[in-house]
Amino acid sequence: MIALQESTEPKTAPPVPVMEEQPKRHPQEVILIGNYPLDRQESMERFAVLLHRELTDRGIEVKHWRPIAVLGRVATSTTSGYGKWLGYFDKWLFFPLVLFLRRWFHPQAHFHVCDHSNAPYLRSLPSKHSSITCHDVLAVRAAEGFTDTYCQTSSVGRFLQRWIKKHLLQADRLVAVSNQTMSHLHEFEPTSNTERWRVIHLALNNNFHPVSQTQQRQLLAPYGLGGDRSSFIMHLGSSLQRKNREMLIDMVSHLGETWGGKICFAGAPVETALRERARELGVEDRIVEITKPSHDVLLALYSSCDAFVFPSFSEGFGWPVIEAQACGAPVISSDVAPMPEVSGGTALHASPTDAEAFAEHLLSLQDRDVRHRVVEEGFENVKRFAPKVMIDAYVQMMAD
Repeated sequence: MIALQESTEPKTAPPVPVMEEQPKRHPQEVILIGNYPLDRQESMERFAVLLHRELTDRGIEVKHWRPIAVLGRVATSTTSGYGKWLGYFDKWLFFPLVLFLRRWFHPQAHFHVCDHSNAPYLRSLPSKHSSITCHDVLAVRAAEGFTDTYCQTSSVGRFLQRWIKKHLLQADRLVAVSNQTMSHLHEFEPTSNTERWRVIHLALNNNFHPVSQTQQRQLLAPYGLGGDRSSFIMHLGSSLQRKNREMLIDMVSHLGETWGGKICFAGAPVETALRERARELGVEDRIVEITKPSHDVLLALYSSCDAFVFPSFSEGFGWPVIEAQACGAPVISSDVAPMPEVSGGTALHASPTDAEAFAEHLLSLQDRDVRHRVVEEGFENVKRFAPKVMIDAYVQMMAD
């Protein structure tokens, strides 16, 4: 017999094949769950349209489902009176059933609820293939008794907000539009695993850019503004208490004869109490009211104002801050979160109760170097809020 000599070479294990990590595939179909049309939630509609457009541009098939107005059609308004209750039937009784039935015809779709106030719809959707965007929890926190929201809720409203909160905190995938909103959500002690919760800042939802002085004059001449005709500060938004529109009146009064410009309130009409406050301080004749300006007029306002003043007591995000910056307006904003987060520190910030500090910031912008710095830093800041940046994060969230 021939003896076989055992090899003295060290034995090695066969090489383990290296498995390349496969890129996560984005969903082929996304169904956006929007708001009840008769409620006219304009900002939420703009957000849904933004998502629809950007996801479609990625080659994803997108559908937009909204509650169908059935009973609400007979009411003149679904935000007050008996019309609100008719709207509730459409939104909370009929539509959840419609969602539950329709979802079975889209087994591969990802469902995204565009507005946190519709969180109860999540119970009609497949939890592992659904997500929601939380724009703020101001009303929810107000229902819990927090006074820093500057929001008021009725007894029915408190019940509704607690119902919304319950479903919101059970979401498998959740997007908060600011770090502050995410922080508030975690304070509520979520009942689900929050590993797939993330902060994704909103993007600019339209084309905001500086317009020429010629366009400014043409668009703002009917209001006595624009070009070299006058200087003015502006605010954009509703008349809600938390918007703190009175600050613009107080800061101009504090300036006295040092600054002789006008005060432009764009958006909601000037309420009686605000006009009365201006009359008391002797500046009523300097108020300019532009109710629901068109996009072109809004661009002209942002582009030509001495400053955009945003002194809110509470916000979920604060779209107007970056809209103004994109148009070259220096921004003076409250120092309450999330405004510094949104401005990235490029706006001038002060306490929303300190009219003197707001006034001093306005005067500082008369220095060309200061104004140039604030404007240029604002242009740089808005690059963070390009639609591509936001939609990349949303597609990744849906793929996780």
